[in-house]
Amino acid sequence: MNVQCGLCPKECVIAPGESGECRIRVNIDGKLTAVTYGFPCSVHVDPVEKKPLFHFLPGTGILSLATVGCNLHCKNCQNWEISQQNPEHSTAYPLPPEELPGVALRQHCRSVAFTYTDPVVYYEYALEASQQAHAAGLKNVLVSAAYINPVPWRALCAHADAANIDLKAYSDEFYRTICDATLRPVLDALVAAKGAGVMVEMTNLVIPTLNDSDNDIRQLCQWIRTYMGRETPLHFSRFFPHYRMRNLPPTPEKTLLRAREIARSEGLDFVYIGNLISEDGENTYCPSCARLLVKRKRYTVLANHIKDGRCAYCDREIYGIWQ
Repeated sequence: MNVQCGLCPKECVIAPGESGECRIRVNIDGKLTAVTYGFPCSVHVDPVEKKPLFHFLPGTGILSLATVGCNLHCKNCQNWEISQQNPEHSTAYPLPPEELPGVALRQHCRSVAFTYTDPVVYYEYALEASQQAHAAGLKNVLVSAAYINPVPWRALCAHADAANIDLKAYSDEFYRTICDATLRPVLDALVAAKGAGVMVEMTNLVIPTLNDSDNDIRQLCQWIRTYMGRETPLHFSRFFPHYRMRNLPPTPEKTLLRAREIARSEGLDFVYIGNLISEDGENTYCPSCARLLVKRKRYTVLANHIKDGRCAYCDREIYGIWQ
């Protein structure tokens, strides 16, 4: 008997013994089963800045994990070795949800990130592990492309404290041709996460010739300011050739600097540059007094002048989770 998955907008109809497009949701005897549940392929302690999250517990470590699989098939994926892998061909480690908080606490982490591939596809595992983490006093982070249907997304957001969501382009054509997906569900998921009280940061990977024109950047920033709020941090990330997109060069530094200037001109308060060492592309400045609040170099916090969530100089409230 075929089964239909209702998790993401692809809503795969899956024949017995077959999997959906994500590779890990399998029809076993007429029952849809997430075969990677409790078996991550990657577990690490990362700096929280690596997610990237710049407005969430700066300078702390975060237990980060993923299973194989993804419901998108981005031609430029940097984690394609696991995101596009079949579960039977990967190495995995048993880590049931109830054991995850103990691992995080032993590693002196204050939070857990569901990352690397996408928590959308290992949904049940991420959801139950998030519940266990909250019960133990830990915070939860989703690092996701957010290609998911509204009902399961709301349930997952109910147990998330922060998220970095990848808005790959403000273009449905880009999503269809590069990611094998569509734009609208991602926009809806972004708005829903912010509305649910999740502290949202956003990432846009700037790819030469595909989403790097002034108009591309301006439309994306205008949508963010209108629907997510000017306080929502935006990370422009440098593209490097990966996977099935090795024909394009790395993003020039001047393109990323121009993107940041466009974002600022459109009124966004917190705009960062990633995958590129720059003079101040990782620093946080107060939107009111323009003083340097958080100085960063790569994943290291060198100075922090945010006190109780406010600018230490002018007392402006700074969007984020700081304690």
